[in-house]
Amino acid sequence: MNKLLVVTVLVALLAVSADSFRLRRQVEEEEEGTLTKISGAVKSYYNSAVDTVNGYVDSIKDLKLEQKAKNLYTETSTVVSTYAGIFQDQLYHFFHH
Repeated sequence: MNKLLVVTVLVALLAVSADSFRLRRQVEEEEEGTLTKISGAVKSYYNSAVDTVNGYVDSIKDLKLEQKAKNLYTETSTVVSTYAGIFQDQLYHFFHH
């Protein structure tokens, strides 16, 4: 998802940059300052969004969800195999006595 966000924003920036290059030929110098400000604002929003997403990813990694899921699977499989063994013994004794 992070790569998709980065690619999407880069394509958007490329499109904005391409439009600004076409417009610079037609625009006076005063408006070039405006385009530079807009481009700078877009870049700062992009950097802010990437930093926020990276912060969320780091906070998720800090929760160690993967390790918790592995532990839950291990504990669950141990419990299920124990009760399956008990059930198998009960069925064996039920049918053989």
